Amino acid sequence: MLPNLVVDTTVLPPADRFEFWYALVAQETGPVHITSARLDDFVAYAQAIDLGRIRLASLRYPSLLATRPAGLVRRAQADIYQLTLPLTGRSTLVQDRTETALVAASHFTLLDTARPHIARHRADSPGLATTITVQIPYAALPLPPDRVRPLLATPMSSGPGVAGLLVHHLRSIAAHPEQYEPNQAEMLGGMALDLLAATLAQRLDIEGVLSPETRHAALRARVVAFIDRHLDSAELNPRSVAAAHHISLRSLHRLFEGEATTPAELIRAKRLERCRRDLGNPLHARQPVHLIAARWGFPDKAHFSRLFRARYGRSPQAYRAAQTVADR
Repeated sequence: MLPNLVVDTTVLPPADRFEFWYALVAQETGPVHITSARLDDFVAYAQAIDLGRIRLASLRYPSLLATRPAGLVRRAQADIYQLTLPLTGRSTLVQDRTETALVAASHFTLLDTARPHIARHRADSPGLATTITVQIPYAALPLPPDRVRPLLATPMSSGPGVAGLLVHHLRSIAAHPEQYEPNQAEMLGGMALDLLAATLAQRLDIEGVLSPETRHAALRARVVAFIDRHLDSAELNPRSVAAAHHISLRSLHRLFEGEATTPAELIRAKRLERCRRDLGNPLHARQPVHLIAARWGFPDKAHFSRLFRARYGRSPQAYRAAQTVADR
């Protein structure tokens, strides 16, 4: 699992819960004044995940108001941005006379923790508000602070495009840190930084200031997401992937230089993994193996069986049988 720290206030007496939760929040985001109608019995959860140059926190808490005036700014660690992505509830953030109400799970924004700001979070009654935050040092983001400043506390849509990939990436890490190895933390953090830099540069129309490495990483992430969405298409192959992204086949292969796999190998591996999942899913127990294989791009039964055995060490039928026994 990725290096992480978990706080659950319900393990403590009600009177001690807020201070326990606040200690982690202050460690992650710096000192802040918090008021809430639930301070005397503050049921909340926090998980902080170390991703190398950045830190991600998944927070659940009652409705609250958080303010960082100038006096507290001077006590906080300077030169850090905070990405705020509310997943449930309603959030309003104010900085530099800009105020924005974020639509949960649809918009995120960026704050500068070295400047005063206000954050209001209202939970959906009777539940808790849920937010993902990411702490990003200035030095880790390949954009000058004066270029980033106009975007502070402005809403950014997490719809289709690079921003959507960024949000999906952050949500996947927050929801399932156990699916990653500790040595992947730096890579996952680097991917988040590349996607955030590409998102901000796109919003500012200054994509030319990004390094070639950052642009390539963002494009590679878009390519991988495209492959994931079209795995069941018979037309999916490196040539169609390149065409969909308006690049040559040669450029697509250059995009994956230095990676552990080529585009064709990536498509095949992802399709085999979908087959493996379906073969182990009780809902597909009555579906013939060859139909599952064909749905994910393997119309030749013998060829599919050879590929599956080479990757997973047993035939598709043997794998399904073993999963059926394990589920009993």
